[in-house]
Amino acid sequence: MAQSVGIKDVARAAGVSVGTVSNVINRPDSVATETRARVLSAIDRLGYVRSESARQLRAGRSRIMGLLVLDMGNPFFVDVARGAERAAREDGLGVMVCNSAQSASEEAEYLSLFAEQRVRGVLLTPTDASGRNIASFRRHGIPFVLVDRVAEGTTECSVSVDDVAGGALAVRHLVDAGHRSIAYVSGPPGLNQVRDRRTGALNALAEAGLGPEHLRELPTERLDVAAGRDAGARLLGLADRPTAVFCANDLLALGVLQAMYAAGVTVPDDLAIVGYDDIEFAAAAAVPLTSVRQPAVTMGALAAELLLEETEVETTGKRHEHRRVVLQPELVVRRSSLAAR
Repeated sequence: MAQSVGIKDVARAAGVSVGTVSNVINRPDSVATETRARVLSAIDRLGYVRSESARQLRAGRSRIMGLLVLDMGNPFFVDVARGAERAAREDGLGVMVCNSAQSASEEAEYLSLFAEQRVRGVLLTPTDASGRNIASFRRHGIPFVLVDRVAEGTTECSVSVDDVAGGALAVRHLVDAGHRSIAYVSGPPGLNQVRDRRTGALNALAEAGLGPEHLRELPTERLDVAAGRDAGARLLGLADRPTAVFCANDLLALGVLQAMYAAGVTVPDDLAIVGYDDIEFAAAAAVPLTSVRQPAVTMGALAAELLLEETEVETTGKRHEHRRVVLQPELVVRRSSLAAR
């Protein structure tokens, strides 16, 4: 295995001190032209690459921002990452993206990795409902911003969407179309978004004078297409099948749509479907999917900007106040929910 080339190797090859090599790398104008050329030639010949991580550790300021999300298989979080990366790049930082896979233990491992790497800060969509992982990470003194979560019980910044309003938008649309029996394919009950979207759904029913019995919840262990297909199969097995279904995200909705298509159930004539997130695939589905749009790219960018503002207090002298930013969702109506009952 090839051995890495260090600064001492460059100094030896160029016939200069380690300090001179360091000056050529960091303060080239302070070194005589001939000596600088000799050192640069040695660097090129040996293939020396400066250890950026070592430099950052000495300076005490990393150029990496951590981003930990629930599921990078979900295009919603890809868009969040795009927004965060765009804002970070404008400030000269990179983003280390990690996927907790909705696992509290994997979340803890990645947070530990961020602490070991001394990242500048972390953007976090937590999966651990107990809050223990956040409490443990907070001891490292690394700033973090919650993404797609309201910072309940914490003092940190957060950027989220009003999921109660989003759930209400979805179910109000179905009620206005004449539906009185609605299923909610909800995902893991421990997630705040799942609970908030259910609360919004119940609020919309109450506005229409309908009780909670008009919403039948079908929980799933995950928020992916396979879980949606499973929920669709359970839905098909109900004797008094609802006429509409609201899904906690678009991947679940696409899975339900697949299950209906395979069973010969027509969408939206036999079953109306509304998703959540408005990922790119929603509009491109066999039956274009009505969905509650979240401004995912904006969410990621705003979260990164808040984090950068907090981490630059020492250098800029500007005061940072923790803030909760709550964005508003938007209903995008497509063919999957257009048939009136």
